[in-house]
Amino acid sequence: MSKNKPQNPACADKLKTLADSTRLAVLEILMEGPKHVTDLNTVLGLDQSLLSHHLKVLRDAGLVKAVRDGKAVLYSLAPGVDLSQTGKSINLGCCQLNFD
Repeated sequence: MSKNKPQNPACADKLKTLADSTRLAVLEILMEGPKHVTDLNTVLGLDQSLLSHHLKVLRDAGLVKAVRDGKAVLYSLAPGVDLSQTGKSINLGCCQLNFD
């Protein structure tokens, strides 16, 4: 029995990253616009270190970017993660995720 190779391994990696409900929630929050960690944590209510871990995984996957903003860090959707005109879906380049 042979295994089929994924057509787009980068897409599969992005989808694996988003299979975690916390990371998916972070992405959905960032669809509203850039946020500081404290803003994200107000909504999510996670331990700071756990949120930082999830943000690192999202950065490593190329889904979010971080920019130093004084002493804080501002997170936003990464270039290539395109928000739809309705603001309810994002295009990852390999597929589109809808949030309803």
